[in-house]
Amino acid sequence: MVKPQLHTPQTVSLPCDQIRSFFPALNEEPGFIFFDNGAGAQIPQGVFDAIHGHLLHHNVQRGGRYPKSMEVDATIARARRSVAALINARDSDEIAFGMNATSFLRLLSLAIGRTLETRNEIVVTDLDHEANIATWLQLEREGASITWWKMREDNNLHVEDLAPLLTSKTRLVACTVASHALGSIVDVAAVAKLVHAAGAEVVLDCVHYAPHAVIDVQAFDCDYLVCSGYKIFGPHMGFMWGRRELLNALPTFREDFIPDAPPGKIEAGTFIFENVAGMAAAIAYLATLGASHGDQGEDPSPAIARAPVVRGMTLIREYEATLSAAMLEELRAAGSLIYGIDDTARLAERVPTFCFRLPNVAPEIVTETMSDCDIGIRDGHMYAPRLMKRLGVSLETGVNRASLVHYNTLQEIHEFGKVLRDMVRGR
Repeated sequence: MVKPQLHTPQTVSLPCDQIRSFFPALNEEPGFIFFDNGAGAQIPQGVFDAIHGHLLHHNVQRGGRYPKSMEVDATIARARRSVAALINARDSDEIAFGMNATSFLRLLSLAIGRTLETRNEIVVTDLDHEANIATWLQLEREGASITWWKMREDNNLHVEDLAPLLTSKTRLVACTVASHALGSIVDVAAVAKLVHAAGAEVVLDCVHYAPHAVIDVQAFDCDYLVCSGYKIFGPHMGFMWGRRELLNALPTFREDFIPDAPPGKIEAGTFIFENVAGMAAAIAYLATLGASHGDQGEDPSPAIARAPVVRGMTLIREYEATLSAAMLEELRAAGSLIYGIDDTARLAERVPTFCFRLPNVAPEIVTETMSDCDIGIRDGHMYAPRLMKRLGVSLETGVNRASLVHYNTLQEIHEFGKVLRDMVRGR
């Protein structure tokens, strides 16, 4: 588990009707139940308005001397400060914007691959998304030696298993904060303590953790962190954080006119400004959720303070524990095989993402039956073929995944459970 979240979340409620009213897609098809948030969450109206407003009023290149261009610069600066507040960065220039988390992981691997020398060992896990594995495996061609931190039979990573893998040659450890497939949380603060004692660095994939709990790069004590906005109620874009001194030393591609300093040296070319505006609006939504339990407010554009973001994410974390408990109950009632943490006494160790299989029912049949009942879930390998292998699951069939966020409700979970039980009874 992540140390700032070690307490057991208290059961709380949120004003779900009010919260859901902020998300146009949820009201477009009122009867549809969206449990595929792990593949991308819906956006609040304020995010759409920010994207639309940028394209309508400021769809120009940054760096010009005329007002519209200067407003683009101001939008980017506000967005950097907003993301800095979201993750508790000390300096907004430690935030770089780009396409997605995967592209930033590849950028990092290319740069770090040029600095291996005698420290050439890289630790990866079999719990992670393939993006945080394959990008590092590519460095074997540059002389890297890959070490595997493997899950135990309980399908979880244990920090005490990492210690003997670390040596004087370890360059970095790459791991997730929360599993996008199993929902389990890794104690990344404990990971960082071990890794730094060995003189190495930590790269965190925070994509799946981000919509569920407070992100704090200072408490995590990591060195780099990547994230994708579309999981955090924002548009398709990504951002990366790194310690300022490490970013300054990182050998990256840049054009001659770009200073060798962050964030410019990390942002090759022009990124999508309207999506950056949308990301700032998504963080403003989270802040106003903390300020007034869901009153969106009128203007999501200014950069926001960290305190309301922390309150909003804490509310989300506590409410989602209620969702997790209800999902586990429904999955068990249908006789599902649940991969990962299935003990309601350990809700603090997971987010409401559930990887499961029904006995004697192919995952694709489960997904199609759910779809026929207006419920959206997912089946397949979840972009984690190595994890599927550890679970003893073929890539062809994969598993089912139901992934919830704070705009989902207990009533939706009960409807989901009813369909599961009907499927089992029909066999």
